[in-house]
Amino acid sequence: MRAITPDQGEIIYHDGSREIDVRALDNSALLEFRRKMQFIFQDPYSALNPRMTVFDILREPLVVHQLGDMDYQREMATELMRLVGLDPRFLNRYPHSFSGGQRQRIGIARALALQPDLIICDEPVSALDVSIQAQVLNLLKDLQQELGLTFVFISHNLAVIHYIANRIAVMCQGRIVELAPREALFANPVHPYTQALLSAVPHPELSQPLNFDAITEGSASDPGQWPAPFTLDGRTLTEFMLLGEGHYVRVASGSKPSDLAA
Repeated sequence: MRAITPDQGEIIYHDGSREIDVRALDNSALLEFRRKMQFIFQDPYSALNPRMTVFDILREPLVVHQLGDMDYQREMATELMRLVGLDPRFLNRYPHSFSGGQRQRIGIARALALQPDLIICDEPVSALDVSIQAQVLNLLKDLQQELGLTFVFISHNLAVIHYIANRIAVMCQGRIVELAPREALFANPVHPYTQALLSAVPHPELSQPLNFDAITEGSASDPGQWPAPFTLDGRTLTEFMLLGEGHYVRVASGSKPSDLAA
């Protein structure tokens, strides 16, 4: 979203008709682009300005982008509250009078104010109780279906990822090491780091005890200790290998599918 300028690399966004080089956008073009993409923050407590009412919080994106008059903005704020399951009568309250789950709903409503196509969800339920997590996740899934949204959902909680995601990218030390549809990834993890992550997921069965050693021993997250053909030591060029049905894994250049089986 260009909140921080990257040192290198590319950010390409496809809006359905054309590719947009996000790093090349200037001030006015970047402001216009940000209507397509919004952000839900991790901490619902620090994400809302305690000096602003809920109405002012929901209205702020519309003011920044100069959308509508006061009547339109009030109508939009009222509709947003209903959309996330909150009473519009709460618009004149301040954030301190809401619970964590309610504050996150307000954050979601703010992200929807500009009617974006893509929403980046940065650990949006990690600060909430488990029961409230389920409510917020169900809300996000309902909104995705109702509004046709695309989510980039960032999380360390594999149970949450399994519930919310259609396609999963596993990252280690800032690089994607495996990319696959949800069912394919959980049924057949190929990369050693993915395998270690899934081995630490608790199962309600005594026959499947937790294997914390897979993560804590350090080899899973150390590219220098990955076996061939996954070695990534800074000297070995890597590339994605297609295993079928949208399932990719990062391997050393020149590797073949038969190498994985070995």
